[in-house]
Amino acid sequence: MAAQLLIEQGHAVVLHARNEARSNEALKGVPGAESVVTGDLSSIRQTRSVAEQVNALGAFDAVIHNAGVGYREPQRAATEDGLPHVFAVNTLAPYILTALIRRPKRLVYLSSMLHHQGDASLKDLNWKDRPWQGQQAYSDTKLHDALLAFAVARLWPEVLSNALEPGWVATKMGGPAATDDLNQGHRTQVWLAASDDPAAKVTAEYFYHMQRLTPKRETRDAELQDKLLDACRKFSEVELPR
Repeated sequence: MAAQLLIEQGHAVVLHARNEARSNEALKGVPGAESVVTGDLSSIRQTRSVAEQVNALGAFDAVIHNAGVGYREPQRAATEDGLPHVFAVNTLAPYILTALIRRPKRLVYLSSMLHHQGDASLKDLNWKDRPWQGQQAYSDTKLHDALLAFAVARLWPEVLSNALEPGWVATKMGGPAATDDLNQGHRTQVWLAASDDPAAKVTAEYFYHMQRLTPKRETRDAELQDKLLDACRKFSEVELPR
């Protein structure tokens, strides 16, 4: 929906999908898209490949990090790199892509209202010592996404970097009982990525339905931001340029 709205506004859009079959579906589902990059974000190797594919296409005005998995994983599902699936996709992949993709003018990261329940200690990110809790693991990653957005805003002042929550909407992740407006879930992403509205041309802010919200206090902690960046660097062996 975000891609289609951007195309309707006259922008050139590149999609992402996790495999070739999904790539074909994405291109069919979004008429007018320029192309699609392919790679499973649960894999560090494939995520690096996605970044290479993006860079081969040239410089981008904006990148929206809205790929993610939800909170219904009943057990710790390990990726090919031995990491929790939800952490690999929701936290580590946007870190790797941010670090390796040529810096755009704007970055948009999807968080969630559940980031308020995230564990700000950043202990045991690998879920090796804690009993697995799917919703807690998801909430942690959504806290990480806000920390990443604000860290990038601080370290790259020339880039507008913001986070948002789309609301609890009836996607496959949100489920059919979701009460928020699906037709609003994508609009803040597009607004932050492309609008000339002065309210959108800000950095290190957190939004819901194009309105600023106050995020969890710890997201503003520079030491905590750097702690997350350092952990992601160690997991991925990818350095975020300072």
